[in-house]
Amino acid sequence: MGWKNHPRTVLLALLAAHTLAHIDRNMLLGFAPQITRDLALSNAQYGFLTGAVWVLSFGVMAVLLGSIADRFSRTRVMAAGILIWSACTAASGWAHDFEQMAAARFFVASGEAALVPAAVSLLTDLFSERRRGGAMGIFFMGIPLGLGLAFALAGMLNSAFGWRGSFHALGVIGVVVGLAALLLKDRRGGTGSTERGAPFPQQLRNVMRLLRGNRAVASTVIGFVFLHLAFVGITFAQLWLVRERGMDAATTARTVGLLGIVFGVLGTLIGGVLSDRLARRLPGGHAGFVVLLIGVCGPLMLASRFAGTGSALLYVGLCASFFLPLAAYGPSIALIQGSTPDAMRSTITGITMLLINVFAIAIGNLVAGVVSDHLAAGGTRHALTGVLIATDVLVIIGALFYAMAARGPRIAAAPKGVVAR
Repeated sequence: MGWKNHPRTVLLALLAAHTLAHIDRNMLLGFAPQITRDLALSNAQYGFLTGAVWVLSFGVMAVLLGSIADRFSRTRVMAAGILIWSACTAASGWAHDFEQMAAARFFVASGEAALVPAAVSLLTDLFSERRRGGAMGIFFMGIPLGLGLAFALAGMLNSAFGWRGSFHALGVIGVVVGLAALLLKDRRGGTGSTERGAPFPQQLRNVMRLLRGNRAVASTVIGFVFLHLAFVGITFAQLWLVRERGMDAATTARTVGLLGIVFGVLGTLIGGVLSDRLARRLPGGHAGFVVLLIGVCGPLMLASRFAGTGSALLYVGLCASFFLPLAAYGPSIALIQGSTPDAMRSTITGITMLLINVFAIAIGNLVAGVVSDHLAAGGTRHALTGVLIATDVLVIIGALFYAMAARGPRIAAAPKGVVAR
């Protein structure tokens, strides 16, 4: 277990794996025109592949695999997940119809669900509370990096390999990474440094008991879900700018993509590192930092909905919408992990990912689409603007839950090297 003596190397390796996961996840978006044409997919089928298939598989499996990571070797769980999602990424390249692609993407999502819960728990062990937010922020930099690289690689590899060959190549790379990860040992229980989690049914009951009894954890999880409603604004950003602000579609796509990558990466990095430095000075620590973050970015997002096309405020608000949710990852995950006993850390992360994917991503985007369609059919000229104002307000309301977390009790994690009982 000597690899645990090199936390920065482990962090960089986990960042690489997380980036690879989001490349594999988003290559379907990067090759959307080619895949929908070759497989004769309707818009509804494409939407199902990028939405419901992913959310249902990833969300549910994150809880189950998080519980397994709490009970057994976290490195083995991650390795198995990498092997599964990589093999199914390669299999995606052999799909010839909607059903085959849906099955492959379902298992890609299932495999990727193993990474975040296990990796977050591992990083919590490796980094002290004073540096934990920064470590989490760097790890979650894989989200914007993977998204940006997926589109870049799709543009670069299409002429040489096509979408099928690109999926095959990514699958092979992932299998090599997964096999290497199998060599890392992470024992639990009597011979390890961390407590072994309970069997799955009991583990769920333990986590529910924790959420009922620990205001810091419960409030942070709820606030984190509210904060992810900012992704509704990101999802509909291009449609909003083109339809209701009269901007050119091609220019808007490039602008939104560039801002997403730049301010997403800056958000994860700056939010994580800065939260560690300011948490020691702000009331409420990491929770107080997120309240400050929402207080700065939330009003800018809201004000941009009223700005004209030529206004700088419009672009400032777009930058804030990309920056805010990703900047909150480091401090939010650090707060949840630091207030959770080590035997439940992967499981609580899995449950958090499930709630985010179901309520903020799936239901949030669905409700926004349905309500805006209804308003437009009723003659409302700026239907999307009204809906996005509402989601921005809900994001700002999330600050109330972080404020409650700042006042809530904390459960001290077991010291490093000591088995909690």
